[in-house]
Amino acid sequence: MNVADVQSIVSAAIGGETIGETIEGRQRFPISVRYPREVRDSVQKLRDLPVLAASGAQLPLGSLAHIALADGPPMIKSENGRLSGWIYVDVRGRDLASVVKDLRERVARDVKFPAGVSVTWSGQFEYLQRAAARLRIVIPATLVIIFLLLYLMFGRIDEALLILASVPFALIGGFWLMYLLGYAMSVATAVGFIALAGVSAEFGVIMLLYLKQAWEHRLAAGEPANEPTLLAAIREGAVQRVRPKAMTVAVILAGLLPIMLGHDTGSEIMQRIAAPMVGGMVTAPLLSMLVIPVVYRLLRGRPLHAPE
Repeated sequence: MNVADVQSIVSAAIGGETIGETIEGRQRFPISVRYPREVRDSVQKLRDLPVLAASGAQLPLGSLAHIALADGPPMIKSENGRLSGWIYVDVRGRDLASVVKDLRERVARDVKFPAGVSVTWSGQFEYLQRAAARLRIVIPATLVIIFLLLYLMFGRIDEALLILASVPFALIGGFWLMYLLGYAMSVATAVGFIALAGVSAEFGVIMLLYLKQAWEHRLAAGEPANEPTLLAAIREGAVQRVRPKAMTVAVILAGLLPIMLGHDTGSEIMQRIAAPMVGGMVTAPLLSMLVIPVVYRLLRGRPLHAPE
């Protein structure tokens, strides 16, 4: 007898074989035939099962195969057509990317896999890689679109670059608060920084618009285009934005502080989204109220001092 014949007999006798189906209304149920449970649950009775050979002789199954009880895995998992086993790792106090990098280096150095065995890093790290791959495409494309919109709005390349250049410096407060709270970079914090970048860009756009309007209003009123007129226009435009900007910051902080202080389900993720916004509400307003007027004076004051 060959192995395939023995396996087919064992499969039919112990596992069962479908010989037909029964129809009850619109439902169909398979009809399976196999040995009774008292036979399948006894090792000795399985050894005594008769197996019909090609010559007509009946041989006990125990004479053809070794039958015994052994402990095995409660579940057999497979992925991509290969058997797989999972090792779960919890990360605390460090960012996920650096932990996986250290684990990869240690495994490559100290672990020797047998033939046909490989390791794959999955879970949240896989989601982080996918998000990072998307952000590498989305963020540059978004910056280009924002630059084009700013150029169409202001009509000057230097003013559009001023707004874009101010955004990274406005994010400093978010990085400092994350450092003080011990948060690591993740997808959630990246979402918070994207929201903070949008708010800081809005601060810069509004401030620059008020500065330009004050300067153009004074020129339209017949005032000379000189340094004192420029300084007066900058003071006027910047002072007009102090109260609205303070109200905007207060509203954002009032909405985000309860999230930072909460401890309910899901609060850990929400805190990492809100932390960059809360920290950035310190540096972004200061940058727009103090730095942008100074840079605007340099941009507008240079033509005033240029020799005729």
